[in-house]
Amino acid sequence: MKRKIIKIDENICNGCGKCIPNCPEGAIQIIDGKARLVGDLFCDGLGACLGTCPIGAISVEERDAQAYDEAKVMENIIRGGNNVIKAHLKHLLNHNENELFNQATDFLKQKGITNPLVAEIINTQSEGAQNQSGGCPGSRTIFRRVEEESQSCEQANLTLKSELRQWPVQLRLLNPNAPYFANADLVVCADCVPFTYANFHQRFLKGKTLIVFCPKLDHDLNEYVEKMAQVFANNTINSVTIVHMEVPCCSGVEMIIRKAMESAGKNITIKDYTISLKGDIV
Repeated sequence: MKRKIIKIDENICNGCGKCIPNCPEGAIQIIDGKARLVGDLFCDGLGACLGTCPIGAISVEERDAQAYDEAKVMENIIRGGNNVIKAHLKHLLNHNENELFNQATDFLKQKGITNPLVAEIINTQSEGAQNQSGGCPGSRTIFRRVEEESQSCEQANLTLKSELRQWPVQLRLLNPNAPYFANADLVVCADCVPFTYANFHQRFLKGKTLIVFCPKLDHDLNEYVEKMAQVFANNTINSVTIVHMEVPCCSGVEMIIRKAMESAGKNITIKDYTISLKGDIV
């Protein structure tokens, strides 16, 4: 079959090996002092290795090549451990390779291997030894004294109306077939966001359908992925806005939404906002 696949110019290659870490599929090896493509079936042709060659010895060409085999690639990848698996899955997501991503995750399920992208969401790891202020940044104790600012009586007594259009809002309680998902603009936020960002209703919620959950404390995030996939599959969703806190565990909100889109076979542009612990948009 004719398809895109990498080409290595052996006359230029100096065998530095900088391309190898960026090919989790294991398609490139250093042999006799040169980087070589060891098998067509291991190369997906997406070119993750291109920008890593300091002398430009790698390019992508279209030629007759053996079909890429995700199952054989995964057999090779799992030997490298979780970090290699994670790099490969992110590589597929970044290139919108929905079918290959689903094949890879199905392979992991069949082998009884935990998907490291989901594990990354569930288990926020602290780096280095913990000290008094150490541990997970998301649960670190912080006390911030808010300085009172002078306000006019009119400002101080201002009453804002709620922009919430539906109930319930917690993902576990939501019905994927509820009428408010039809032709909806979604705003998906972590639990802490509306308490931290004072202008949440006016800035993010107005005219949108709200979904709320916590990627750190809620259990069974696979259930969330499946429910969000149903929302995407069963409805026409116009847009998705994600709002999460700046702590590492909160990045799991985006991961869940992207994985759900892949499962549903949808590709919807995401607007992603991060809120600082001081209540500002980062």
